[in-house]
Amino acid sequence: MIRWLLLALGGALLGGIVHLATIIILPHTATQDAYARLARSVPVNTVAPLPEPTAESAPMPFMDPAFASAVCRYDLSQGPLKLSVPVSLAYTSVSFYTRYDVAYYAINDRAAGRRVIELDLMTVEQHNQMPEDEEITAADRLIVESPTLTGLIAIRALAPEPGLMPMAQSAIANARCVRADEPKPSR
Repeated sequence: MIRWLLLALGGALLGGIVHLATIIILPHTATQDAYARLARSVPVNTVAPLPEPTAESAPMPFMDPAFASAVCRYDLSQGPLKLSVPVSLAYTSVSFYTRYDVAYYAINDRAAGRRVIELDLMTVEQHNQMPEDEEITAADRLIVESPTLTGLIAIRALAPEPGLMPMAQSAIANARCVRADEPKPSR
């Protein structure tokens, strides 16, 4: 009886170790994750609209056809980024992912409370090197700290009806993801 109990306990322990090792190692060994697939078609530090998903293919997993989507594949090695996303009439969200698809921050239009979601994306080291400015408060400037130098920003705008998809795509098309030291484009 004790032999069977020890055998079952050993099997459960070995199964737990294999399970945890697989969960921890698998994201680092996957070669066709969202970042790798988008690296071929999306330039760095630029917002690129994604095609509408079909039943046969989608550029990213679990895409909803009711949303207009875009991504910014970022690289913070050259400095912080400024992200600006106009909100659509229905719903707009921005999600941040590390290079290995770990979500670390998300914000939507209701939480932003403005007509444009504006924020600065930087590493912890870059944030620590920023000069303190008494005139700029935390409410004036939203800073997101990235745990990695590279990753993805997913931007989504809801089209509550199929006829409103051009409005959602227009909001996404006006999104900007540029280095903080680049001059603003003139209109």
